[in-house]
Amino acid sequence: MASNVPSVDHELHRLVDERLRGRQQRYTPVRRRIVDALLVSQSPLTLPELLVDEPSLAQSSAYRNLAVLEEAGVVRRLVHGPDHARYELAEDLTEHHHHLICEQCGRVQDVALGPQIESSLEAALAQLGRAEGFVPRHHAIDIYGLCSTCSP
Repeated sequence: MASNVPSVDHELHRLVDERLRGRQQRYTPVRRRIVDALLVSQSPLTLPELLVDEPSLAQSSAYRNLAVLEEAGVVRRLVHGPDHARYELAEDLTEHHHHLICEQCGRVQDVALGPQIESSLEAALAQLGRAEGFVPRHHAIDIYGLCSTCSP
């Protein structure tokens, strides 16, 4: 979902570094490789998928660093079933999107709804919030079904 334009990447890395420093953490080369792998991925990655994309990473190191990045608000951990959790860059660092999740194979696909639908959805959520005395700040939609490979 994110752009691979160098200036955008530079800004992303600056923001990641800033968030980590705010937690008294360093933006190490290992953490940068994890962020880069998540940046170029077309969908959230499991730890095994991340290790395939970045074979020089040790599993224990990657897991620990994902936890640090998650705690700093750089990475979002998604749990959609009994298999591995998936990781993606935090939405405020990339672009707002939702997920199509295949209930058979576990594939997760990022999707954008478009400005008109998002605007209507925001209005509906604000109305619901007012009725319930709740102030919504953001939303995430996960749509479950069958992907094109698994559907009959």
